[in-house]
Amino acid sequence: MTGRRPTICIVAGEESGDQLGSELMKALNGRLGEGARYCGVGGERMTSLGLTSFFDMADVSVMGLTAVLARLPLIVRRVYQSVNGVIAANPDVLVIIDSPEFTHNVARRVRKRAPHIPIVGYVSPSVWAWRPGRARKMSAYVDELLALLPFEPDVHKRLGGPRTHYVGHPLSENAADLRPADGERVPLGSGAPVLLVLPGSRRSEIDRLLPDFGKTVDRVRLALPDVKIVLPAVAHLENTIREGVATWSVEPDIVTGLEAKKAAFRSAHAALAASGTVSLELALAGVPMVVAYKVDWFFRRMKDLNRIFRFSSVDSFVLPNIILGTNAIPEFLDEEVQPDVLAGHLVALLSGGPERDRQISELSRLDEVMRLPDGHSQSGAAAQVVLAAMKT
Repeated sequence: MTGRRPTICIVAGEESGDQLGSELMKALNGRLGEGARYCGVGGERMTSLGLTSFFDMADVSVMGLTAVLARLPLIVRRVYQSVNGVIAANPDVLVIIDSPEFTHNVARRVRKRAPHIPIVGYVSPSVWAWRPGRARKMSAYVDELLALLPFEPDVHKRLGGPRTHYVGHPLSENAADLRPADGERVPLGSGAPVLLVLPGSRRSEIDRLLPDFGKTVDRVRLALPDVKIVLPAVAHLENTIREGVATWSVEPDIVTGLEAKKAAFRSAHAALAASGTVSLELALAGVPMVVAYKVDWFFRRMKDLNRIFRFSSVDSFVLPNIILGTNAIPEFLDEEVQPDVLAGHLVALLSGGPERDRQISELSRLDEVMRLPDGHSQSGAAAQVVLAAMKT
């Protein structure tokens, strides 16, 4: 890189990747100065920092099988456009961020056409949960992998994946925003207990879980008549949720927006949540929970007919449980999602006692387990690996 301006390609496929990419760019600029040139695929955050995007990231930012199939021809064109853009830029490093269906297709083709370009993957696919064979396949086109979860380097080493570095999770650095100040979470017994209900951030999750969550809330209210139900909703799904809870006998307080969600976390005494990143948010906030999930029809069919989708490589599908190496958080999958059972655990968590104390004690260990060495920031640790991977 001596005597020339370093070039870094970053390819993301959705909003969360744009967020990670923008923080990475800031950390890289702090080490390289403002002289680096950035290109690739990004959203508003990365482009505002100087990344030249090959096209609008919204073209590939789709979720769900039906949506992907409907836009498949365009996505395929964007994969090849991205590959051509990277090859033309001949960067010192290519960083692919999450969205493996898109970004890994780009990386595989770049590796085949330009094997001299180092490739760093940012966010590991969940090889620890299903399709573990992906780890070994990744090692053919990913040189370094940046993991958000502390157990992932060992998983990739065991599965023959690429060299993996734990760089921390963004949620850990922002945990203080979710934790109550004095008076925000009243002690149990001093007022109405607050139960958060979090049925998911995708319409398919909400459709599958909301009816059972409503029945669960009914049973909790029978045991604890003064319980307050708060439901943080993703803005674009607010109407769907309002329609779904219209038949509930208990009317939840539906809140939208990031700040309202954080405030709800700070006041909550327990939560009923869909499996996903939200369980880690709740855990870092110190909110004991019950987690449930129902697999969609497509993966259920795969599970029933081919036994492809499975969680047999781990003892849990709940992130805090996996990180802590315990089953402190009760979890229920598919047919196990029974309102009577869910409500029994929630009433125990909202009433105080051994079950609540045990879970809170386990959650209190998360900060230490997820802490990075030497006081590194999450984006700083990621930037350090990227810089080491850059061709010289």
